[in-house]
Amino acid sequence: MAWRGQLSRNMKELRILFAPNSASSSSTRAFIENNYKDLKTKNPKLPILIREATGIEPQLWARYGFGVERGVRLEGLNEEQISKALEDLNKAGEALQS
Repeated sequence: MAWRGQLSRNMKELRILFAPNSASSSSTRAFIENNYKDLKTKNPKLPILIREATGIEPQLWARYGFGVERGVRLEGLNEEQISKALEDLNKAGEALQS
C-alpha cells in the first residue's frame, strides 16, 4: 500500500461524504475509523475533509490541480473496495500530472 503515501503528491484535497446513521454508509464509517489515522500520518499536509449529512449517499471525492475533481459513489462497497476506489482516484491524479 505504498500508494497511500503518494496521495498528497497527486491530490490537492480528499473529501469523504456519508450519512451518520444510514446503513448504506456503514462501510464508509468503518473505513474512516480504520484508515483515517494511517492516511493522515502518511499525508500530513493533505486536507482530508470528513462530511456527515443526513440522507446523503456515501461518496469519495478527490480534487486535483486546476480545479479538476473526480468522485466515486461508495454505496454497497465494503472497506476493501473503498480502499481500491481511493487507489484509483490516486492513479487518476498521477495520470493528470503527466
